Amino acid sequence: MDNSIPTSELLSAARHAILRLMANIKSVITIDASKLEYLIASKIAGGHVILADSHGVGKTSLARALAGSIQWNKASKSKEGIPIESFSRIQCTVDLLPQDILGFNRFDMKANTYTFNRGPIFAHFVLTDEINLLTPKTQGSFFQVMEEQSVSIEGITYELPDPFFIIATMNLKGAHLFPLPAPQLDRFMLQLSMGYPSSKDEADIVERHGKEDSWKGFSPVVEEQELLAWQKLVDEVSIKREVIDYIVALVRKTRGYPGIVTGCSPRSGIKLSRAARALALVRGLDYVTIDLIKELVPAVLAHRLELEDPAMSSHDVLAQILKETHAGG
Repeated sequence: MDNSIPTSELLSAARHAILRLMANIKSVITIDASKLEYLIASKIAGGHVILADSHGVGKTSLARALAGSIQWNKASKSKEGIPIESFSRIQCTVDLLPQDILGFNRFDMKANTYTFNRGPIFAHFVLTDEINLLTPKTQGSFFQVMEEQSVSIEGITYELPDPFFIIATMNLKGAHLFPLPAPQLDRFMLQLSMGYPSSKDEADIVERHGKEDSWKGFSPVVEEQELLAWQKLVDEVSIKREVIDYIVALVRKTRGYPGIVTGCSPRSGIKLSRAARALALVRGLDYVTIDLIKELVPAVLAHRLELEDPAMSSHDVLAQILKETHAGG
C-alpha cells in the first residue's frame, strides 16, 4: 500500500472500484445487495464462503460472476515456476478422493524421480460445487488448505497462491449428502443463502437467461492488484476495544447457552472482526460499529453452532443472544 496517499483517499478509491465490481456482477446475477457486499467483504478479508441453498437458485453462476469480474495476472507463477491458474472448479462427487483435489506424486520414468502433479486446489479462485457430496475423508483434505493456505504431500509443503479464495456451494436437500465436519465449517468465514427471488426478479431472470447470449459482453472490471491492495487496506479500518469486547461477549455467550451443544470458538471472533472491517471497507467506512457486528452475526456465527434440537434455528438462537448481550455491559 502506498503510504504517501492518505487512507481516506485509498478508502474512497476502493469504494468506487467495489461499486463497479458489484454492478458488473449484478449485470448477470440477481442477488440482494447486502449479501453481495458480504460475499465481496469475505473475499477481501481473506475468508472463504459457503453458499447453502436449494438447487437452481444461481449459486454456481454467482461464483462464476465474481471470479470473472477480476482480471487475473496470467503471468503469475508459483515458487517452482509453474503458471498459476486464475479459476478452478471442483465438481464434487461421492467418489472424489483427496488426491483428486490436492494433487499427487507421479513417478517420471524418464527422469527416474517423482514429480508433484498439482490438483485443482492450486488456483486463485476455487469453486467447490456441491461440497457436501464429498465423503468425510475427502472433506478433511480442505483443513490445511483453508487455514494455512498450503498443501502438504508426503512431507513436502506447497504454498497456494495469493489471493486465494474458496467459494463452496452446498445443497440443503438431496440424496447422498454428508454433513460438513465442525472444524471445516469453522474455517468458512460466512455462510450465505441466496434464497428464492421475488416474482418480478424471477421473471427478469427467466427473460435474461432464457437465451444463449445472456453473458454476452461480461468481462473483468477490476485488476488482481486492486484486490490485493484492498486486502491490505482492511488493516487500516479501525475497530475500537469496546467493539472487540462486544464480539468476545457474543462469542462466549454461545458456549453453554440453552439449546446449544457446541458454541463458537475463538476463531469465530477473529473471523467476525475481520469480516466487519472488510464490510466497512466495502461500504466506504474507516471504522467498525456495533451495528455492523450485529448485522454480520447470523452470516458469520450461525453455521458454527451445534444445536440440541436439529429443528431449532441457529438464527433464532443468535437473535436471542443479541437481545441479551449489550455493548459495554
